[in-house]
Amino acid sequence: MTRPPRRPHSRPRRDRHGRGLRGRLVPAEVPLARSRAEQFDDMVLDAVEDIERRWERELAGVEFAVEDVPWVDHTNPDEVVLDADVLDDGSVPLARVLPAQRVNGRDVPPRIVVYRRPLEIRAHDREDLADLVRDVVVDQIAALLGRDPEEIDPTG
Repeated sequence: MTRPPRRPHSRPRRDRHGRGLRGRLVPAEVPLARSRAEQFDDMVLDAVEDIERRWERELAGVEFAVEDVPWVDHTNPDEVVLDADVLDDGSVPLARVLPAQRVNGRDVPPRIVVYRRPLEIRAHDREDLADLVRDVVVDQIAALLGRDPEEIDPTG
């Protein structure tokens, strides 16, 4: 006896107890449903928005980005050089300023990149992480603008 060919999953998959796949435990609009990466993005956004209010003209056109970890060229790891525009802690980059440049005849605006995982590892709790994120963002903005961090954020 030959079996008929299996069709792609035309009906909902079931587990071995006959129940369907479970949905989310909390609604999407509840903060618990946000991933750590999304919560980190919000922390960076909060820090940037607060500082942009005071430095709106100077920060016009500056892009802010979050990456999980610093990118390393693994084909030549001995060539990894931490420039003056990299904020590091024990040789692990926490953030980086990429100045404005011209690439292929196109202007690329300045960019500040904050690295999520190295900062999360250094923080003791969520409040400590928010403070650390703010300090890193302030330091990078100060480096970009050529100013002192205390001038950028006198409350810090």
